[in-house]
Amino acid sequence: MKRRNFLKNTAASSIALSGLGSVMGASASESVISNDNAFKLNYAPHFGMFRHSAGDDLIDQLKFMADQGFTAFEDNGMTGRDVATQEKIGETLEKLGMTMGVFVVPKGGNMANTLAAGKKEHVDIFLEGCRQSVEVAKRVNAKWMTVVPGAFERWLPIGVQTANVIEALRRGAEILEPHGLTMVLEPLSDSPDLFLQTSDQTYMICKAVNSPACKILYDIYHLQKTEGHLIHNIDLTWDEIAYFQLGDNPGRNEPTTGEINYKNIFKHIYNKGFSGVVGMEHGNSEPGIEGEKKLIKAYREVDAFEV
Repeated sequence: MKRRNFLKNTAASSIALSGLGSVMGASASESVISNDNAFKLNYAPHFGMFRHSAGDDLIDQLKFMADQGFTAFEDNGMTGRDVATQEKIGETLEKLGMTMGVFVVPKGGNMANTLAAGKKEHVDIFLEGCRQSVEVAKRVNAKWMTVVPGAFERWLPIGVQTANVIEALRRGAEILEPHGLTMVLEPLSDSPDLFLQTSDQTYMICKAVNSPACKILYDIYHLQKTEGHLIHNIDLTWDEIAYFQLGDNPGRNEPTTGEINYKNIFKHIYNKGFSGVVGMEHGNSEPGIEGEKKLIKAYREVDAFEV
């Protein structure tokens, strides 16, 4: 696939070498992100990640993210925000030229209301969450929303559980697909009781649902823990991946703080032509403004791959 016309490596390197003092002191603006400051990939911070530098106001935080060169944003809890706040976030993202990443389809939590059980009441909660998500997506100009099918239903054979999940997701896709929206299924490492845990399992389910409204959210942090072989498994499941998230392991903080070679992974997906969002679903390894400076420096470092 032909590579896109992104920031040249030399520009990224010069920004990193110039130090972060002027970057962190830059005033938040309403202007579209400058190509001189943008990253190669669409990394998406979340609210709170830069609150010591930008303050508690959500809009100021978005402006600060844009000033640092981030071209996307994600907010797991977007559906819980009031309509006026959602609309203001959407308007601000549009002005800043930023892409809205994922929010979570409300279904009661990662372990709750499992689709594997095949229970009508669980499926109804999920489908209502999909309908709510359509309205939220319109306000914030979102395309992707996270779905976690829930826990194992251990009294059922695994094949029956899988069929139940596929059937529920097909019904969710019927709600989302007419609006051009995509639920991204996230395999997790948080508990052995979760139904969805590996990339190949998620790939199989997406193939069976057979809809552009149902794809993979490949969370590099979780899948390093459950299966490893990251680049190999990314390649195996590539045609169903619509979204990435990350955190280093151990610790689930910014890249360079753990064992994952994020520079190589980012180079790999960039060269494969990935133009979607890479969600920064992790913490800061150090507190305060200094920790926020360290986080930005880390992203400059891992984004400075040769192309």
